[in-house]
Amino acid sequence: MPKHYRPAGKKKEGNAARYITRSQAVKYLQVSLSLFRKLCILKGIFPREPKKKVKGNHHTYYHTKDILFLKHEPLLEKFREMRAYEKKIKKAVSKKNRDLAERLLTRKPSYTLDMLIRERYPKFIDAIRDLDDCLSMVHLFAALPAVEREKIPVNRVHNCRRLGHEWQAYIARTHKLRKTFISVKGIYYQAEIDGQKITWLTPHALQQVLPDDVDYNIMLTFLEFYETLQAFVNFKLYHSINVKYPPILDPRLEALAADLYALSRYFDNRASMTESTTTSFSESDVSKDQGKGPNYDESELRLAQLQQQLPSNEPGALMHLVQNAAETDEDDSETRECKTLFKDVKFFLSREVPRESLLFVIPAFGGSVSWDGEGAPFKETDQNITHQIVDRPTQGHKFLSREYVQPQWIYDCVNARILLPVEEYIVGRIPPPHLSPFVDNEAEGYVPEYAETIKRLQAAARNEVLPMPGVGKEDLDDPQNLLVEGVIDRAEAIEAATKKRKMSVLQKQYHDELKKELRSTQISTASDGNKESVSEHIDAGEDSLPDLSQISKDADSMSKIVMPRKKQKLLKAMEIGKERKQASVDRLKERKRKIEEGKKSGK
Repeated sequence: MPKHYRPAGKKKEGNAARYITRSQAVKYLQVSLSLFRKLCILKGIFPREPKKKVKGNHHTYYHTKDILFLKHEPLLEKFREMRAYEKKIKKAVSKKNRDLAERLLTRKPSYTLDMLIRERYPKFIDAIRDLDDCLSMVHLFAALPAVEREKIPVNRVHNCRRLGHEWQAYIARTHKLRKTFISVKGIYYQAEIDGQKITWLTPHALQQVLPDDVDYNIMLTFLEFYETLQAFVNFKLYHSINVKYPPILDPRLEALAADLYALSRYFDNRASMTESTTTSFSESDVSKDQGKGPNYDESELRLAQLQQQLPSNEPGALMHLVQNAAETDEDDSETRECKTLFKDVKFFLSREVPRESLLFVIPAFGGSVSWDGEGAPFKETDQNITHQIVDRPTQGHKFLSREYVQPQWIYDCVNARILLPVEEYIVGRIPPPHLSPFVDNEAEGYVPEYAETIKRLQAAARNEVLPMPGVGKEDLDDPQNLLVEGVIDRAEAIEAATKKRKMSVLQKQYHDELKKELRSTQISTASDGNKESVSEHIDAGEDSLPDLSQISKDADSMSKIVMPRKKQKLLKAMEIGKERKQASVDRLKERKRKIEEGKKSGK
């Protein structure tokens, strides 16, 4: 009998025991494939890739422990109960028992995913860290049309839009936004909360076309979990700044300005505002006045309490609810910098610009903004407006007291953290290239020309000194030059010159010692009297020094020879990647050279 013989039906070991195929898991749980897929999405269970696939390469494998966890999941029993209940409804309809069917429909069982959120994210920081896909999915469905054919109901779209507005309102009010970038796919945003960077994508405000090759049932399952997760995160964030959640939305204001993050209704005049203030007194005062005035229910009292916190001359947006609460927290230096970028700037948005995005970005960096329409805080004729955002070739009526710029100026200023000159962004002019803040130009090996311009503007705003084109950084280290430019005083210049002199002496001594060691390897021991032959031998030794580049190449080739085959393939892939990166850099430089030549020839 072989050593590792195992009779049929005995306990399995190795990969056969650790992994299970999808068909085996579906049969073991006694569920349909769609329900199994839904359970895996909600529980966060995903396929695995074992080193040795026991059943073959054409199967999908899962951890056996994950499937055992699914077996005891309470949600699985709930789904089975709902399936049995649907059979009862179907039976009543088939028997034409309309009363029983309607009664069963009113008592249809439901489920929540609250326990799954607590299970998958024990700490709040875990949920924040896993929020990128959640935000992208929520903002995607907020922009999709409600299509019954794809089972996308209207209430899901409205809920996604509300969750996205609540999230953006918190980010804008607490000034947590860090980067923005407009691409073909949409608008990328990056915020920082509790030290975690969160990046999400918002589609453009255009008519969305639903492709036929997408399984919307799977996306709706992900959305179901993400909606619950986003609601929990918004609840925690709002309570961290002492704001009640969920906020009360005013349907009238939301209909007038749907792209605003409407929180509560306005009071049309001072009298109605005073009346709502009286309703926000203590319960004893309200009970005393019940006989004299109209009765108010609990929702109206809560609305009046929230309305007290709103400024009377600004739109009813979520970001204005936490006006006082957000200021009590201690902000870091980056948040303070973002808060004051558009501090003394007042914007007005024309009708053709992406209003929803700008209403999110501008308040996040301390600016005040209005738009063309009802519910706007101030009109276009306001003399205090400093910038008007326009995206049309020409502007008919112009105010001399304000600048007319394109929307790209806002996003470039946000990424550069300074107010850029508006000459390149005026109406009718082709704006400079929109650079991505998510790309490290130094690591890529190519720095665009406009990036260098922005770097110099940043240095000028911070009173820093950068080398001019063609000037090395060592020229700036000269204390005499810094003294002439007025950057440092005479005492600091003397101290810096002394320190630089000491460093140069030590550096020269170090190089001399290295040179002596190199010569000693080439010269044999000689007597003191034979100095001429020693000097000739030194010159000959310098000529016969080995080529360092050749030595490094030989060492690299030798290391490749002794390297395992797997690491050789990895090294080759890395070299191919470097070559591709260098080729793209060369291509960009060549394109830039051709553009410059075309401009010179055009002139």
